[in-house]
Amino acid sequence: MDEKDRKIISILQRDGRATLSMIAEEIDLSAMGAKKRLDKLLGNGAVKIKALLNTENLGIITAIVAMELESAEALERMLERFKNCPRVLKFFITTGGYNLFALIFAEDYHSLESVSLEKCSLRSQEGVRRFEIYPIQEIQYDSFLDIDVIPEKDRETAPCGVYCGDCRRYRDKRCLGCPATKFYRGKL
Repeated sequence: MDEKDRKIISILQRDGRATLSMIAEEIDLSAMGAKKRLDKLLGNGAVKIKALLNTENLGIITAIVAMELESAEALERMLERFKNCPRVLKFFITTGGYNLFALIFAEDYHSLESVSLEKCSLRSQEGVRRFEIYPIQEIQYDSFLDIDVIPEKDRETAPCGVYCGDCRRYRDKRCLGCPATKFYRGKL
């Protein structure tokens, strides 16, 4: 990666909709030269261009979950079960007292509580020794996050295998349901 590649990345971070002509002009290349460089960055996985959601503007609640899992096998099972969960934004494997952290979101505090208590929760998984959840009060600098919006809500069961229709909290309207299922009542 050279200076021109870094400039392309910087331009796209500032404005993901920047045209090739705008990029080319700013880095002093032809539009074709800028396209080739951008295609190379995209092709080798150095960058990804994607729409991010403004959590503050949409009233989305985020939280950090700290977990201690008892073994490498339990950690692998957790990662596999929740790899397609729309509420888990990122997992972070760490060393220390807690060996797995997750960044999660919910649209309201009832749903956040469900994500931390119910069958679909990270806490309820086999092999979790300790679990703490920290709702985030403020995101500093930039409140845009990579939250998947699933347009077709036609699944009966959530990606983690849970059926929202059987959940007491869902039936009592204390959870909006999984954003990947037909049961979802939220705004995403």
